[in-house]
Amino acid sequence: MIKATPGSPFDDERKVPPAVLEKQMEYYGYGDSLMNQYWNLLYRHVTLDFPPIASVPGLTSGDIIREHFGTSIELGLLGMAIAFLIGIPAGVLASWKKNSAFDYVPMSLSMTGICLPTFVIGPILALILALQLKWTPVSGWFGWEYRILPALTLGLFYAAYIARMTRGGMLEVLSLDYIRTARAKGLSDAAVILKHALRGGIMPVVSFLGPAIAGVISGSFVVETIFQVPGLGRHFVQAALNRDHSLIVTTVFFYAILIIVANIIVDIVQIYLNPKLRYD
Repeated sequence: MIKATPGSPFDDERKVPPAVLEKQMEYYGYGDSLMNQYWNLLYRHVTLDFPPIASVPGLTSGDIIREHFGTSIELGLLGMAIAFLIGIPAGVLASWKKNSAFDYVPMSLSMTGICLPTFVIGPILALILALQLKWTPVSGWFGWEYRILPALTLGLFYAAYIARMTRGGMLEVLSLDYIRTARAKGLSDAAVILKHALRGGIMPVVSFLGPAIAGVISGSFVVETIFQVPGLGRHFVQAALNRDHSLIVTTVFFYAILIIVANIIVDIVQIYLNPKLRYD
């Protein structure tokens, strides 16, 4: 798709002689046929010989990943932590107090959160928390206070999904026979929920972790751009604007491997939590 778009990384540079431009194209691998470029890039990535990038002369795409991926990981972990801290208690409370205000209010808010994408939630939070209340800076990535807005933007979006899935999973588990037996023994509601129902109730959330990780990764592209976070997602967006094919391919390749590994880990966690999935 990038190859099909017009332009090249050298369009914004001052005009140079055709011979110099040809040398530049050859050095960055843009002079070969499309299939040769694809196979060359694939081979270089498999052998970890990352190609140079045209937008930042002197650096390779591997240098960009090593320097900026840590920021994206930190933002993603903060966002997921907020999503779990808000979503799971809200879902448990809604299932415990089914068909009451404690159910209707958080589920209505979660539906609103699902309908609002991160590029809408982010500016709304910036308007309220940064511009009106003056609680946080609008953009940047310096002290801890700069992490609040981007992490909240990511976290609230996924907290909405987690709350609804936790509620559904808990309602299903709370209707099972062993839960009724636990209640008949005189156990308190807190003991029934925390000791008996919660482990099975959060299984849908664990299944959602794979897509959620993929969503956090792709969603961070938008959030990092909105809040000027110096992560890998922001460089990916800038590479797309600059038509820097090498950096785009490296980022996609890297994130694809990351998502596959994350899904494998999620499958292992599911087997640990649900003995029915084990093959003895």
